[in-house]
Amino acid sequence: MARRLIAGNWKMNGTTASIAEIDAIVSRLNDFSDLADCLICPPATLISAFSQRSGSRLKLGGQSCHSEMAGAFTGDVSAAMLKDAGASYVIVGHSERREFHNETDATVAAQAAAALSAGLTPIICVGESLPQRKAGDALVVVEKQLNGSIPDCQSADHGFVVAYEPIWAIGTGEVATPPQIAEIHGHMRSLLRARFGEHGASVPLLYGGSMKPGNAADILNIPNVDGGLIGGASLKADDFMAIYAVAVGED
Repeated sequence: MARRLIAGNWKMNGTTASIAEIDAIVSRLNDFSDLADCLICPPATLISAFSQRSGSRLKLGGQSCHSEMAGAFTGDVSAAMLKDAGASYVIVGHSERREFHNETDATVAAQAAAALSAGLTPIICVGESLPQRKAGDALVVVEKQLNGSIPDCQSADHGFVVAYEPIWAIGTGEVATPPQIAEIHGHMRSLLRARFGEHGASVPLLYGGSMKPGNAADILNIPNVDGGLIGGASLKADDFMAIYAVAVGED
């Protein structure tokens, strides 16, 4: 069984003034049992500063990385740089990166491989759009992305995470139901078991569809949901720790 992970993706939000939120999260973590991992992925500009205040229980991650460790890639950040700044995780293949930066499954697999080589745990994102969902292609799309985005380098032995983003249920007014979430997560678990054997049973599967304090309990009780990749609700310590409290059963 996978250990739970509550991960916050700050996206392009936060400045050094946000240290107050990190301090609040670190302080409150000590009030809870260590039954789930807690992760914040701030902008790369903040990782180093946050790492000096994160303590032993709050983990930090990047939001993307280049597939190369160094080189003439202006504006990019490598996995080695993230590791050096204090990160232990990195998100790859987020739906926004796939859409706005044209990242393909092959790109994501190369980034995940770079992350593993640098000693980072990649959080590999997959998910279908509203037209794909309405066409009945959700399982096919997720399977293709999952198969193509996990690198062939004994990934399960080194550790990785998968996050399911129902793109159609984010900012569209549509809502993913527990049976829909269970279907996708169950399918992903079956695919991981088929590819990695028993290692596939321990890969954490995160739900990335607008998890909030009000719906966290219902979502985290769904089979094969091992945590959440949380956007807006992770920007405020109160909301983020309310979700963490649910994850460790101390809400």
